[in-house]
Amino acid sequence: MAADYNGNWKMISNENFEEYLKALDVNVAIRKIATLLKPDKDITQNGDHFIIKTLSTFKNYNMDFVVGQEFEEDLSGVDDRKCMTTITWDGDKLVCVQRGEIEGRGWTHWIEGDELHLVGHFSCISFLTSLMVFPTWYDGFAYI
Repeated sequence: MAADYNGNWKMISNENFEEYLKALDVNVAIRKIATLLKPDKDITQNGDHFIIKTLSTFKNYNMDFVVGQEFEEDLSGVDDRKCMTTITWDGDKLVCVQRGEIEGRGWTHWIEGDELHLVGHFSCISFLTSLMVFPTWYDGFAYI
């Protein structure tokens, strides 16, 4: 049985993201804004069907895919490119390969305890984002 990715995930750290965006030739203004954001990920998983919503105060990005089926991904919310994307299982990890204008691009998602990790890569540049799962009712405030 594959891992259960369902949940509302809150970012807790993001390493080397600006350098990754720079390597993708994302303009400086968008890079600066993107590195200041702390987006949430809302993941709905039903077997191999995933809906991943990346939500922020600047831009939202939605992915709807079935593991193992190639689809056209519109990255206009990220770097204004389109690519053909295939996401597969590697054990409990989701591994994404994106083919298009920029070759050698993709990412890997995996869960350790209550943290969801994302490593994005392009050529020899990578970034690591960690998110923590919270109950759906959690609104970001500490309750005593």
